[in-house]
Amino acid sequence: MAHPEGNRANEHAGRWSPAPRGRSPERPGGGPNIPGPNRPGAMPPSRTWLVFVVLLLANYFLVRTLFPSPGDAIPVPYTAFKQEVARGNVEAIYNQGQSIEGRFVEPVTWPPPGEEKQAAPGATRAEQRLHDEPRTSDTFTTVLPAFVDDGLEAFLIEHKVEISAVPIQTGASPIATLLFGFGPALLLIGVYVWLFRRAQQGMGMGGGLMGIGKSRARRYDQENATKVTFDDVAGIDEAENELVEIVDFLKDPAKYQRLGGTAPKGVLLVGAPGTGKTLLARAVAGEAGVPFFSMSGAEFVEMIVGVGAARVRDLFKQARENAPAIIFIDELDAVGRARGQVAIGGSSEQEQTLNQILTEMDGFSSREGIIVLAATNQPDVLDKALLRPGRFDRRVVVNLPDRRGREEILKVHTRKVPLDPDVDLAQIAASTPGLSGADLKNLVNEAALLAARRELDTVRAKDFTDALEKIVLGPERPLLLSDADRERIAYHEAGHAILGLVVPGADPVHRVTIVPRGRALGVTYQRPDADRYSYPEAYLRAKIVGMLGGRVAEEIVYGTKTTGAENDIEQATQLARNMVTRWGMSDKLGTVQLAPRENPYLSGPSYGSFAGAKPFSEETARVIDAEVLRIIGESHDEAMRLLRKHRRELDALVAALLERETLDEQEILAVTGLPPAPPLETRPLAQREAPREAEALSNAATSSATRRL
Repeated sequence: MAHPEGNRANEHAGRWSPAPRGRSPERPGGGPNIPGPNRPGAMPPSRTWLVFVVLLLANYFLVRTLFPSPGDAIPVPYTAFKQEVARGNVEAIYNQGQSIEGRFVEPVTWPPPGEEKQAAPGATRAEQRLHDEPRTSDTFTTVLPAFVDDGLEAFLIEHKVEISAVPIQTGASPIATLLFGFGPALLLIGVYVWLFRRAQQGMGMGGGLMGIGKSRARRYDQENATKVTFDDVAGIDEAENELVEIVDFLKDPAKYQRLGGTAPKGVLLVGAPGTGKTLLARAVAGEAGVPFFSMSGAEFVEMIVGVGAARVRDLFKQARENAPAIIFIDELDAVGRARGQVAIGGSSEQEQTLNQILTEMDGFSSREGIIVLAATNQPDVLDKALLRPGRFDRRVVVNLPDRRGREEILKVHTRKVPLDPDVDLAQIAASTPGLSGADLKNLVNEAALLAARRELDTVRAKDFTDALEKIVLGPERPLLLSDADRERIAYHEAGHAILGLVVPGADPVHRVTIVPRGRALGVTYQRPDADRYSYPEAYLRAKIVGMLGGRVAEEIVYGTKTTGAENDIEQATQLARNMVTRWGMSDKLGTVQLAPRENPYLSGPSYGSFAGAKPFSEETARVIDAEVLRIIGESHDEAMRLLRKHRRELDALVAALLERETLDEQEILAVTGLPPAPPLETRPLAQREAPREAEALSNAATSSATRRL
């Protein structure tokens, strides 16, 4: 029970490049070229590297001073060594030839304070100082005399001294020495070099300090990227026609100025995601042959207050230097939200940026040839000052394409796709109601990928069908289900399908499968034959009846309930609540708005709707709940009645599903022997009552003639 909905942008691929400032050769940020060693990407000057060397040396000596490493091993006499062993103050030793190095349990100072030791004759001044100055350490070295006795080993073992097979570690790790001796300085040097390189690109400190306020708009025109024209835009003819004047004005402004006319300063494109607002703006620039500066609303706002306003000023400055030009601001709601609302963080920066946009749009004349196009899918949140005449003079609504529009969009996206003769784009357009231009582009791409995976030379109609099922229903999941689970799923989906055939006004059932797809264990795919823009109450009730068909089929066959109807119950409840609170389809409550207004372009309520307490009493809330329960209950009873009446067809469809797993529309009709669902009665009451009155008069005349006879 699914209907596709589009939510992605309909754009052609194009190459974008940074916008140059006028005709002068400048950097992307807008500043002048920096010759010599300070050009973008260059390293700091040579004198700076001398500072780096000094910094490294200072780092090393500072660390050695503040964080001295453990003391070096002190040389002790052999007699002092034996005395410390006798005291139990030697933990371990390592012997190599006549040399011994070891570790004390407690640090020892040698020579003892007050004693003077003479160095060997010919010793250096450093060696003399080592002998003169007492040093404390927990490691030592000594030399075995040539006449040492044979009882040294036993003496060491007796006093529990470890005779180690590896040298005693007497110094700090070389890696740790390098890390602490040079690491902090290297980190500072690295940060400096990074900031220096960023500064040369107009993004950091030094000469590029003000680069953070430069506009990041991307420039697109026919000289440096693929040109987009109205030939690349399809399915939104109404919006396209609204922008023809803009193109004509940019091509020949004198035509309108001679009669005192001026072009709109701003045009606001409003529509759901994926309907082609950005593509339409690029097509306007391509048709007019003028520079096109594109920037997202979120790119104006930064953590630093005032940056957004600076970027707005720079963007309009670039446009004036390249006039006539078009400025396109995508997602305008990110920066154009109404002021005065309570916001968490970034409110001051956003309001300053908005104020600058208002000032800039007031500060240029339409005669300058600058037109601002903006796109949003939340027009309700925009500041009223932004929408007044003189800023955004015109609002163009970009709707989802109808059947004919979808066919035209498919033709655009299949220009470079080799299609099989069995592909009927009109049929594909008819089977994709609710899809946006971006969805259709994705559908063509998925079909091409499937055909390539199947080693085909052309894209067939089956590839489009499988791609549509993958997008709408989800990819298949290889779950291993028991026979009992498969049968229960088959009854659930068959319940939906049977009601789709017998309930008047139900959408045609195009496919039923018990193959798990996405998060569903089975899927019944229904889609209307034509695009719908208004829904009668009988049609909505028919949808609720069909939604409850799976749960009712399980109740009839098994007498129990499962969790498989969760999504059906959720959709049915929401639809019934909308009937009561939004569309006035309850006799008890009447035509009263009891639900917040929805955003027609995004799912969910509009900005500021029912922000506080509900605008109705608790008694009204109880009546709403009672009416929703009544609609659900009546629909459940109707589904129960119809499925019991068509139990034989239900069992036949289940048997076919267990055998083949997936059935299309013709196979469903053949297995059940049922015709498609009868249409709803849509004629006016007078036309419906006239045949009844004529039939009543005819019956009365026949009865009168019979009595005369």
